[in-house]
Order: sequence, then C-alpha cells, then structure tokens
Amino acid sequence: MKNLLWLIFTFSNTLLFAQTRVDTIEVYSTSMKKNLKAAVTTPASYSKGSEKFPVLYLLHGGSGSYSDWHQKVTEKDLVPRLAEEYNLIIVTPGVGPASYYYDSPLMDSVRYETYLISELIPFVDKNYRTLAKKESRAITGLSMGGHGAVTLSAKHPELFIAAGSMSGVMNIDTRLWKVQEDFRALRVQSQKAMLGEINYDGPSFNPNTAVGLVSQMKSNGIALIIDCGVDDFLIETNRQIHQLLVENKTPHEYIERPGAHTWDYWTEALPVHLFFFSKYLERQ
Repeated sequence: MKNLLWLIFTFSNTLLFAQTRVDTIEVYSTSMKKNLKAAVTTPASYSKGSEKFPVLYLLHGGSGSYSDWHQKVTEKDLVPRLAEEYNLIIVTPGVGPASYYYDSPLMDSVRYETYLISELIPFVDKNYRTLAKKESRAITGLSMGGHGAVTLSAKHPELFIAAGSMSGVMNIDTRLWKVQEDFRALRVQSQKAMLGEINYDGPSFNPNTAVGLVSQMKSNGIALIIDCGVDDFLIETNRQIHQLLVENKTPHEYIERPGAHTWDYWTEALPVHLFFFSKYLERQ
C-alpha cells in the first residue's frame, strides 16, 4: 500500500484495560526525515463496529517519551481507563527532548509543529476511525507538552475545539523559572540554538512562546484549561499567562492546587482535563 512508504506500523497488541487497545506506531516525518513513535489508545467499542471517535492528543514533557503517559503515571492504566470512560481515542506522540513542539528557523531536525499538524494528525485521521474535524479534537500536555498544546492550538484553531496545559511552560523565558542556574543556562543555550536571539520581554513576546499568542487565544474561541501546582518551578509562568488572559478578557479555566512538577500531580490532573474536554467534544 502506498501509505506504508510513509510510515512503519508496529503494534503492541496488549489489552491493558477492559479490552482497550494500545498501538505503538512509527510515523516517518518527511519534514525532518526521521521516524517518530506514538502510542494510539482506542476504547473497547472501537473493535465492535464502524463508529467514529473524537481524539485527544496528549503531549509529554521535556526529555520525555511517547510512552511516558503509559509508564510513568502513578495510577496504572490511567490512559486506557480514560479512553474507555470517555469513549475516545488518545494519541501520545513522541518528540525531541527540549523542542517545545515548535519549528526551529535554524535547525531542520526541529520541525515538530509541522510534524504534529501536517504529518501525525492527518495520518491518525487516515488510519483510524476518527471524527476528523476540529469539533472532535482536543490537545493537552504536561510541562513542555503544555506549552505545545497551548501554542499549537492557538496557531491552528481550525484543528482543535479545546486545549489544556498541566504544569506548562507558559513562557520559555527562564528568568521566570525557579530552577538551578546550571539548568537555566542549559535551557537558554538550547533555545538560542533552535531560535537564535529572540525577544523575551512583553508586551510583544516572541510568538514561539505561549504568552506571545494570547491575542490569538482571545480571537479563536478555543476552550482553555490551564493548571499548575503551587510548588511547581513554572508557577510564575502560569500566573503570567492567566493574568494576560484575564486582561484581554479571554475565557479560560485556571486552577492552582497543591503539588509540584511530579507524576503524582499530572496523574491527578489528567482526569480533570478529560472532564473539561468532554463538555466540548462532538461525538458525531
């Protein structure tokens, strides 16, 4: 088949929760000329008929993997349980370790916005029974993945009805991060390599960071949920975007609760996001 030249399929074929299925796939990115893995979780009803399903794209954090949401959560089989409970498909893509889900203007190997938007989503829609429309597609993620979910949805409102962030990097300006200086220097160096010299200061933030897209968030009408633990090293970036969204009168749900940058926090946060998205996702 022609499309198999574009992608290599590998199936994990393990039934993890009430007959849900998790497929591991490898998608060839023509924009970066490399294979990238993702996991696709389908509910039990997927194998029983011809019904089409809404899709949640669930993104991992920095230095993470497509399998993180399956292997690192503190509740076993959380993703299959939620796919079953909400009767939807959940896709967990894998990207580069500190790539923030954007396209680098300097590095051909960092084109993860193009990959997610123009390669992975079309492939999933072609090869799975999805409801391939914005009204049935949502996106969220943790840390770097929260940044990806918020920025990708702001730039591509034609693809998503709702978006979220858990402990997200809402501003890549490391001056707002509560981290050790060696880690800060490492991230600054990485950003410079991928983006060059950029403006970190408001009100005209760089468009490669979430706070630089608040005007688009106001105009596109996507349902937003943003949450962060009060002890998280990224809390100030979350408070900043919340304040900017309040100031420009963008409806959104903002949550602060006890917790830090941990899998305990994200395991508790994901069901909250699914409940929020369920109010907006169309099922036909």
